[in-house]
Amino acid sequence: MPAKKKSAKKKKAKEELLPVIEEEKETKTKKKKIKAIFANERVITENTNEARDLYEQSRYGSILEDGMVQLSLHESLYLVEKNRLEVYDKKNKQLTFEDFMKKAKKAEPNFWVRYMVFKDIRNRGYIIKTALKFGADFRIYDRGVKPGEDHARWVVYPVHEGSTLTWYEFAAKNRVAHSTKKRLMLAVVDDEADVTYWEVKWVRP
Repeated sequence: MPAKKKSAKKKKAKEELLPVIEEEKETKTKKKKIKAIFANERVITENTNEARDLYEQSRYGSILEDGMVQLSLHESLYLVEKNRLEVYDKKNKQLTFEDFMKKAKKAEPNFWVRYMVFKDIRNRGYIIKTALKFGADFRIYDRGVKPGEDHARWVVYPVHEGSTLTWYEFAAKNRVAHSTKKRLMLAVVDDEADVTYWEVKWVRP
């Protein structure tokens, strides 16, 4: 009986320590923030394994020859918001979220609308990359698919709900999607930053 009591006390003490042990593990595994420099229309990270892990694990940015990672403005701001990245200007001043947004809007007038779409897609678990070579804003991959493993499924055009689109512009976007064998998606952002998606398909009479 005494041995059983001792064993029970030991088990109880271990159970009481579990939250502390888990907290210590979380602290140890907490990812270190990556430092980067704002360079006009892109952001360049430091040359570290943590920076390269961004690409290897989640396909953020692209790896340069010197081992640094080049990120788009949308990717960078998203990582700043997620506390994964610290961005500095050329004077070595750290940029706040608001500072970054101001600089990004100067470099890209429609940045806010595009960023709302980028953020929403990433939060939904999809990988989203720029699609300038396709003549679109972004390309989106199916969940679980990384660039290089398979082709993107959609090309996406973010627009504000108050903007207008001519039939000529609409037809041009359809032609881009059709020629690249991807689905066309319009991402409409309202003033509350909510995003609604409309998929457009070709129909032959």
